[in-house]
Amino acid sequence: MTELLQYWPEFLTVVVVHFLAVASPGPDFAVILRQSLCASSRSGVWTAIGIGSGILVHVTYSLLGLGLLIAQSTTAFTVLKILGAAYLLWVGWQCLKAKPAASAADVNAELEEGESAATAWKAWRLGFLTNALNAKATLFFVSLFSVVISPSTPLWIQGFYGLWMTVMTGLWFTGLALFLSREKVRAFFRKISHWIERVTGVALIALAGKLATASQS
Repeated sequence: MTELLQYWPEFLTVVVVHFLAVASPGPDFAVILRQSLCASSRSGVWTAIGIGSGILVHVTYSLLGLGLLIAQSTTAFTVLKILGAAYLLWVGWQCLKAKPAASAADVNAELEEGESAATAWKAWRLGFLTNALNAKATLFFVSLFSVVISPSTPLWIQGFYGLWMTVMTGLWFTGLALFLSREKVRAFFRKISHWIERVTGVALIALAGKLATASQS
């Protein structure tokens, strides 16, 4: 416990930096917005859990020192960028194909159908891949574990930082999903749900382009 208290200032820095990164708009926010408003609260929550699980990937390779290798290797970084951008393009294209419902009853029917078709696994996979394939997240965690977190910090404490960020990311997006999927919020956006999907699609495609042109510096 005494050793943990010794690193309290560093931990607070990690908490603040991580919160600012999670709260900023990006691919994770875009997919949560789409899933919560246009699919269901269940899909939104499982997508949030998937995003949190994706953080574990970044934390693991950062602890193993592989993140620095990826960031410094032009080939590895480029492959990661292409995979991430391609996935965001695919998700964005699916959103762009959304069609308007003829009536409120049709909207409810589509949501019920989506609930049975979009399984927890698919929603989790969407969140996980969106986060894990984000090359900009790779750069963030490499910077975090090489600049903010001291190399002399014990590995188990670094692991605690990583676990904290994983759990807090999942909770943040779960809370966001539950808020956005509230009946009053959904009712407000229900008639324009197809436009929400299309705008989300445009945003994801734009983010894919930004990711594809991201530099290692």
